[in-house]
Amino acid sequence: MRIAQLAPLAESVPPKLYGGTERVVAWLVDELVELGHHVTLFASGDSRTRGELHAVWPRALRLGRKGTDPNAACALLLEAVARRAKDFDVIHAHIEWLPLPLLSRMGVPFLTTMHGRLDLPGLGDVVREYPRAPFVSISDDQRRPLPDANWIATIQHGLPLDVFRTSCEQGSYLAFLGRLTAEKGPEDAIRIARAAQQPLRIAAKIPRGETVYFKKHLEPLIDGKNIHLVGEVDDAKKQPFLAEAAALLFPIDWPEPFGLVMIEAMACGTP
Repeated sequence: MRIAQLAPLAESVPPKLYGGTERVVAWLVDELVELGHHVTLFASGDSRTRGELHAVWPRALRLGRKGTDPNAACALLLEAVARRAKDFDVIHAHIEWLPLPLLSRMGVPFLTTMHGRLDLPGLGDVVREYPRAPFVSISDDQRRPLPDANWIATIQHGLPLDVFRTSCEQGSYLAFLGRLTAEKGPEDAIRIARAAQQPLRIAAKIPRGETVYFKKHLEPLIDGKNIHLVGEVDDAKKQPFLAEAAALLFPIDWPEPFGLVMIEAMACGTP
């Protein structure tokens, strides 16, 4: 089959550092190519893939030039897809609701895997506007806010067997991996680590819009000894970070669609 994959432009595919959706898209494209399909990945120009890369923006938006308008990049993405739509047997989108007006009019079979939260105001109106648009969820629970959407499958995340190595060592610290936002529970992770009298290492990115939250609520608690911020980790550093931990703390306070970091930790032998 000739398959188009539409990736978010915030991160490269796979991501250099943080980025769950982009990592899953990278694995999916590579596996489809392995199965003999011709896959075209619409993504940022710094992406790497075993398929054909159609670069629609030079560099991932988060690590690119500050002040870049993401809407401009998304406009070029949609234009690129529109021009090449007839080249494909199916178009698989991973950019939420953005391409629905386009894809529903192109006459090419398409589907959208939803990677984010679905309990936000107004999403029900979008679903009613596109009653025939097919969606894939990444967990059954993710569907609950939008039961009337045209769900065709739930495909839970997986990961290649060779990405992580399992370690049975005890581990010497607690680990937190993710975004430093209130909904991910970093304050609770710090509280839990202190209550357990265990050191905590935080491998996380600080989103541009969360610097005030970080400086007010988290920075005063990070002493560099018992509570240590190591920053974002790439794929090479993620393996030892998770494998050498006694446990992963994941005290989320939001409707997590799946939680890729949980299966990454378990693949490293870390509960």
